[in-house]
Amino acid sequence: MSQLVECVPNFSEGKNQEVIDAISRAVVQTPGCVLLDVDAGPSTNRTVYTFVGRPEDVVEGALNAARAAHRLIDMGRHRGEHPRMGALDVCPFIPVRGVTMDECVLCAQAFGQRLAEELGVPVYLYGEAAQTASRQSLPAIRAGEYEALPEKLKQAEWAPDFGPSSFVPSWGATVTGARKFLIAFNVNLLSTREQAHRIALDLREQGRGKDRPGRLRKVQGIGWYLDEKNLAQVSMNLLDFEVTGLHTVYEETCREAQGLSLPVVGSQLVGLVPLKALLDVAAFYCEKENLFVLEEGQRLRLVVNRLGLDSLSPFNPKERVIEYLVPEAGPEQSLVDQPLRTFVREVGARSAAPGGGSVAAASAAMGAALASMAGLMTYGRRQFEHLDATLRRLIPPFHAAWAELTAMVDADARAFEAYLKATKLPKNTPEDKDRRAAALQEGLKRAVAVPLALAEMVTSLWPALQELALCVNLACRSDLQVAVKALETGVFGAYFNVLINLKDVTDDAFKDQPPAGSQDPGGTGAGPAGGPAGVTAGRGTSLDTASP
Repeated sequence: MSQLVECVPNFSEGKNQEVIDAISRAVVQTPGCVLLDVDAGPSTNRTVYTFVGRPEDVVEGALNAARAAHRLIDMGRHRGEHPRMGALDVCPFIPVRGVTMDECVLCAQAFGQRLAEELGVPVYLYGEAAQTASRQSLPAIRAGEYEALPEKLKQAEWAPDFGPSSFVPSWGATVTGARKFLIAFNVNLLSTREQAHRIALDLREQGRGKDRPGRLRKVQGIGWYLDEKNLAQVSMNLLDFEVTGLHTVYEETCREAQGLSLPVVGSQLVGLVPLKALLDVAAFYCEKENLFVLEEGQRLRLVVNRLGLDSLSPFNPKERVIEYLVPEAGPEQSLVDQPLRTFVREVGARSAAPGGGSVAAASAAMGAALASMAGLMTYGRRQFEHLDATLRRLIPPFHAAWAELTAMVDADARAFEAYLKATKLPKNTPEDKDRRAAALQEGLKRAVAVPLALAEMVTSLWPALQELALCVNLACRSDLQVAVKALETGVFGAYFNVLINLKDVTDDAFKDQPPAGSQDPGGTGAGPAGGPAGVTAGRGTSLDTASP
């Protein structure tokens, strides 16, 4: 898995297009950096850049962007709605793939030190890179903003982590650090700036002070007015969307606005957003409104509609969701992105991967997809209207399973490749042999984990499959029968892949760990108890006798 770090520098210039473009070019021209998004705000007079690359590459990209800003931005002339303290105000590093938070901390430290040494400017560390608890919060460091820096830098407790404790009028100071994915989310109001800020104070975690905290955890907030849009915004930073999601922020803002008789007119996402954050919103509204929406594209369309994300400008998920912009593997590496003929040819080639594990995953994925199809071919038809509630419950597990099982096609191949890579490690010294042995064991565990997860997932589907057999459209009976056998093949393939790799694992605790919900499929050729044979051969419900 390739290493990928996201860097999101915020520069204090949102009006001068020449400056904005010059900083963009500095990033684009850095080898290994991919610029994903540039979001400029005239009223805030601030531009947020988003780019990704390997750890060492994003550090260079951030430095190149800072060099351009140092030539072109004069903080002494800066005015804008957004709090700021420097030309490069804040520069966080975020782990995306194959990188730990500690490695992002190292990125921030390397960037901060080099920036301070080269440009002679004060640099502070925040977030996970903070040296003291008092500097973990960006608002705490930025308190008083640029205007307070001359006096602040004289105080010993605010000595920068890197660079001089002297005021640099043209630059100010920069904050850099490492953090989780932050979502910048603004809710639009037809109100005054003061009314928007009042709502922000009531909602943000900090609230109005220690004695009057706000309601939403891991949320920062402020209210401002956008002259170019002729509206106010409650501007929120979601520091952990799994603690407080977009829908919670939006619904709570709407409730506060209703209490003040203020109209909410949509919202705005600044920069990029993780796919899960949007799918969580879709799940919330599907449950709240009892909606049956399965397809990912349709669920994202629902989110755009419910949050009003296209109220100020078009919102295209293909351009704003980070997973769509940075796929885990390129098409040339991904098995599931290849045409079927190419995949089959690779399976038949003289190479160990893709092998039985990937084929088992592909078989199970198609089985789950067929079961989903059979359910959807029954749902929504007038003659089966009385089954709609049941099908709404039965179809989603298969729809979710085929997506996860499809991902296991590549996951199994990568796990085996990791083991093969470990076999090629040197074994010249005792230390080499120890490293090689540890890598082999880790590779074997990964080679066990993927098919084991496959078997557990498919096993969890049998009860729903048996119930689906009772009500499925008879015209789809053969499809469901094929689904059963495809799922059964996936389980048996996974079972034997687990066995062949587990025998060489030396960690007895790992080997003795009981897998959740899985059972030995070796009995009487029938598969897990209550499993495929229960659907196809007389135990439980038979598809030969099921009727809608």
